[in-house]
Amino acid sequence: MISIRKYSESDAPALWSLFYHAVRKINIRDYSQAQVAAWASNEFSAEIWQQKMNALSPFVAEIAGVIVGYADLQDNGLIDHFFCHHEHQSKGVGRCLMEHLLRVGELQGIARFQSEVSITARPFYEKFGFTLVKQQTVAICGQTLDNFLMEKVMPNVIETSR
Repeated sequence: MISIRKYSESDAPALWSLFYHAVRKINIRDYSQAQVAAWASNEFSAEIWQQKMNALSPFVAEIAGVIVGYADLQDNGLIDHFFCHHEHQSKGVGRCLMEHLLRVGELQGIARFQSEVSITARPFYEKFGFTLVKQQTVAICGQTLDNFLMEKVMPNVIETSR
């Protein structure tokens, strides 16, 4: 059974490992070795990663106490990070996380969700009703990667002021 909980600062190292291996083992399907090496670099700062995770404060998915995914939802509707463990792909982890984000967002009055989505993740987002806003190319550590700005508009949500 998949459970979703709030992030704890002690999760940061496990989330780095999950992120690193997801990019290196899953996104390699759609990106070159050089691109995934730039995206999930061996040269990373644990302190900077900790600060990033603390700022994002993601939701964490677990199965029997083992972290299998994480995703954040910012107040403006941005989903900045959304990653599932490379050994738990297509097992419902992403679905549980996305359903959780959409429920939380609806309760917060978020009428528009946005995310910069990898080539690999685009079909997943489309299953949840996200549509393409634009294709873009981003630069990361000397490499360029194509991704997609996608959004989901919640027609029945009355946006609250922030």
